[in-house]
Amino acid sequence: MQTDLSFWIGFNVFVLLMLALDLGVFNRKAHEVSIKEAMIWTGVWITLAMCFNGLIYYWQGEVKALEFFTGYVIEKALSVDNIFVFVLIFSYFKTPAIHQHKILFWGIIGALIMRAAFIFAGVALLEKFHWTIYVFGAILIYTGYKMLTQKEMIIEPEKNPLIKLFRRVMPVTNELHGGKFFVKQNGKRFATPLFLVLVLIETTDLIFAADSIPAILAITQDHFIVYTSNVFAILGLRSLYFALAGMMDKFRYLSKGLALILMFVGLKMLVVDFYKLPIQIALLVIVVILIVSIAVSLMVNKRDNDASAFRDKNN
Repeated sequence: MQTDLSFWIGFNVFVLLMLALDLGVFNRKAHEVSIKEAMIWTGVWITLAMCFNGLIYYWQGEVKALEFFTGYVIEKALSVDNIFVFVLIFSYFKTPAIHQHKILFWGIIGALIMRAAFIFAGVALLEKFHWTIYVFGAILIYTGYKMLTQKEMIIEPEKNPLIKLFRRVMPVTNELHGGKFFVKQNGKRFATPLFLVLVLIETTDLIFAADSIPAILAITQDHFIVYTSNVFAILGLRSLYFALAGMMDKFRYLSKGLALILMFVGLKMLVVDFYKLPIQIALLVIVVILIVSIAVSLMVNKRDNDASAFRDKNN
């Protein structure tokens, strides 16, 4: 079903209004986001996504609503991996908590633009060259395997080619200047370390988009469903970061679960011409993998904490 242009315009106007409210009203002054505030905003974004899902159900029926929900769950789950990286980047640059919201806000603006381009390019490729679905499937399986076998993620900004190129083009100050991305010193324009963090956040999201967009294309190639589910997941990423950043170590096996999800949707793409897996089954498999990986993480953490407490008691 071809989506009317008015829906595209209406949805994007809604997104811009929400972003304007976020930056211009609720977060006009730089401040350290509390866990309570982050949880409230996380709930707001999830509620808005589910309300929109209800609208999709009313407007286009059960199948499209399930496609949106499955795409949203995939993107939301994979965005947790972004949070792991954000924590590492902010820790590496010792970015003050008071400035992290601003960086993530502009990072998400850039992510929305890049992902829109990825979505339309990906759908166009699949429509024109059907065989690219096997390429996407193979990429997802390979990426999932790499995630499954890697031991620890290491952030090395000094080896990032974009950071190296940027430093050649524009000088960077050694210290922060409040929440500014750029400053003038002796008549010369300098970037601040905050802007370097923003560049690194953007390039990291670009890498993640290369995995997450094909993953949702395994569920549907409807431009509007892919785009809106992706946007809702990204819009809630910032608040989710502040809600979970302090306890990411408690979900040690979640990345393994995400790897299995990528491999599953990759396999789904590879067999699509031989067997079309019902959307309900795909959603069930994804949800079960997420629940099991979170449950195992919490159980192992409890076991380790109990063992640590026992050792302390007997020492």
